Amino acid sequence: MKILFLDQSGKPGGAELCLLDIAKPYGQNALVGLFADGDFRKLLQENQIPVEVLATQAIKVSKQSGLFPALSSLGQITPLINQVVHRAKKYDLIYANTQKALVVGAIASFFARRPLVYHLHDILSQEHFSKTNLRVAINLINRCAALVIANSQASKTAFLQAGGKPDLVQVVYNGFAAKNYEVDELEVSNLKENLGLKDKFIVGHFSRLSPWKGQHILIDALSQCQKNVIAMLVGDALFGEYEYVKDLHQKVTALGLENRVKFLGFRADIPQLMAVCDLVAHTSTAPEPFGRVIVEAMLCGKPVVAAQAGGAMELVEDGVNGFLVTPGESQELAAVIHNCLQASTKIANIGNYARISASQRFDVHTINQQIQELLKLIILNK
Repeated sequence: MKILFLDQSGKPGGAELCLLDIAKPYGQNALVGLFADGDFRKLLQENQIPVEVLATQAIKVSKQSGLFPALSSLGQITPLINQVVHRAKKYDLIYANTQKALVVGAIASFFARRPLVYHLHDILSQEHFSKTNLRVAINLINRCAALVIANSQASKTAFLQAGGKPDLVQVVYNGFAAKNYEVDELEVSNLKENLGLKDKFIVGHFSRLSPWKGQHILIDALSQCQKNVIAMLVGDALFGEYEYVKDLHQKVTALGLENRVKFLGFRADIPQLMAVCDLVAHTSTAPEPFGRVIVEAMLCGKPVVAAQAGGAMELVEDGVNGFLVTPGESQELAAVIHNCLQASTKIANIGNYARISASQRFDVHTINQQIQELLKLIILNK
């Protein structure tokens, strides 16, 4: 089976890391076509996955774009479609991994006469997309896609509510290699000391800094916690959200938390930093389609306190492998942090159970097998 994967991003976000794991087993029988250059290309090359950057400039349409920006982008994507059509003829199917990839892949699949698979990593609702983008996405999927792989039941439900065809969609969770989250205890101890966090209760937050990711909620919760509780924010602004970063720093100063909030920016040593934490917080204010960070924390043996919405509710069982709180409620979050601080043995047991269950439930080899079986059916039926 030969697959042409398409992705709009040059940056390795959650959807891109998922694609990396799916493409890897195909080796030279895969090609990843990117619509922007960046660190994701380098990551693919490091994993011996064939990759080409097919566009010289970013497509200027966002999730919230209206009709006119969408129409004005058509001239920009026409050469890109031609490139995809030319390459697709050498492959068995086109696998679109993002929404812009869906648009290009759908048109290219018609001209190249190759089936289209769309991996849905989003909640298709007006909380995340404009009406125009939603309508375009659903119409293209219903008319052109042979299969939609949704990354959670939450993503599938939103797809159906937006008008997607029920017979197109299958739920397959993201896969993870548990061995990538095994860390050296001495390394973790040294890291904790270097960060000045020895003898502290550390609540980690791992995400780009963005209003809907809710770092401000964790800071508000921190102001209600004991003084030995520290928040560690790993990530930085993307997509022009630097005003929010400034607001976070001002909030920290206003609450007198300068010594209790660590802004670490983007980091490559995520498993090591998660291992430093006592608790990992997920504070999104809108439903997440999946919640990759939640599973990563579990694989590191850490309990997660997550916002009770979207895909997070499929990953976290309250009090069993983590904790759930009402989105946006800093008092509830503070109460969970306080309870975890008082019950170290209980949270260690929860973290250990989370690690064992996540390594079984989200095993990358099992997940890839599920996807491969679905793709084989598409090729057989084309």
